[in-house]
Amino acid sequence: MTVLTIFFCGTGSNKFDVTHENFWDGELVSTLAANHAGREFAEWIVVDGPGSGNLQADDLFTKTKEYGLTGTLFGKGWEENVRHAVNIIKGKCNWQREQLTEQEYNRLKAAGIPIDDVKVEGSWFWRKYNYGERSVTQQTLQEQIIKTFRKDGVIPTQVNLVGWSRGGISCHMLANAMLNDPQLKHIPVNVFALDPVPGIGNFQDQRVRLGANVKEYVAFFARDERSKGFSCVIPQTAVGTKTSIYPMAGRHATMAGNATAAGGVPTSSSDLKTFIEPGRVVRHFAETCLKRWGVRLNKTLNLSEADLLRLTGAIASAEARYKLMHKVSYTYFTELDQGERYVSLGSKGVPFSAVKGSIYTPATGLTTSVLELAAYKHLR
Repeated sequence: MTVLTIFFCGTGSNKFDVTHENFWDGELVSTLAANHAGREFAEWIVVDGPGSGNLQADDLFTKTKEYGLTGTLFGKGWEENVRHAVNIIKGKCNWQREQLTEQEYNRLKAAGIPIDDVKVEGSWFWRKYNYGERSVTQQTLQEQIIKTFRKDGVIPTQVNLVGWSRGGISCHMLANAMLNDPQLKHIPVNVFALDPVPGIGNFQDQRVRLGANVKEYVAFFARDERSKGFSCVIPQTAVGTKTSIYPMAGRHATMAGNATAAGGVPTSSSDLKTFIEPGRVVRHFAETCLKRWGVRLNKTLNLSEADLLRLTGAIASAEARYKLMHKVSYTYFTELDQGERYVSLGSKGVPFSAVKGSIYTPATGLTTSVLELAAYKHLR
């Protein structure tokens, strides 16, 4: 039995954001991935988000290209990310990087990725530059790791998906890709999503609906986000899927560990830790769910009831300061729906607080008070 966990980073985010300067204790998805105690590729992978610089292009199990700004604006590259994840699940690549180009070499080198120096061959007049050629590719090595360390066959017996922003939407896309794949449709899937936001024009069914292969869906949504184009998706789940959705104080990046007053670039060293509480609470419940889903993690918070009361109490006390975030936007423009964040329930736009009902546990949905700790007990 092998439980595979796939971590999808958000737009512009990558696996190295565990030390990103905007996050006082690391961006949550990359941090959770770094703390996984299992064997990479066999038991877990982390996938860089759209617009993050393609630092993983050399390692992917499917061919991709540099999308640049279109990755950031429109999510270009996430389809390849999903295909890569499908191939990892199956343990078989459909493309291999045998030689780096100069552009790819320079990009990886500039980003500080460990890589061999360029080899200069021939005389000065006929000089050639070898940017790295492998007799054994990264993909071949990873395939062998999968074959060696996955128990009872290459196909895992359960898949957990974790994602923030477009990484959260990528979780939806992968779950649906698995459902439509004869080899993978039988695998139970669990999802933990952080404010899944697809971006303008990206509300197709595979991004806003989930099938019966998803057994549990847990997500937190940023209550105080008002950026235009940042409408989050509360997916339509299948009958029988245990669905738990919660509001969280702060902006889109706050729950992922950005604790600044405006949910963006810190204005000072002290601003870096202005609102640490939402990130702590969400991280705790992410770790709790993953452990319950069979994941071995290092460096977990293990918050007590008293810790949670202290953190949620601090959030409630700072209500007026969180409301100041409503005037700030990642895209220069803000949008409201009856004074609230505009969200997408499936493919239908509704006000934030309209998302509730008996299909959710708790039924209070996005109106759940952060102080109501009993509403989180079933996650443990």
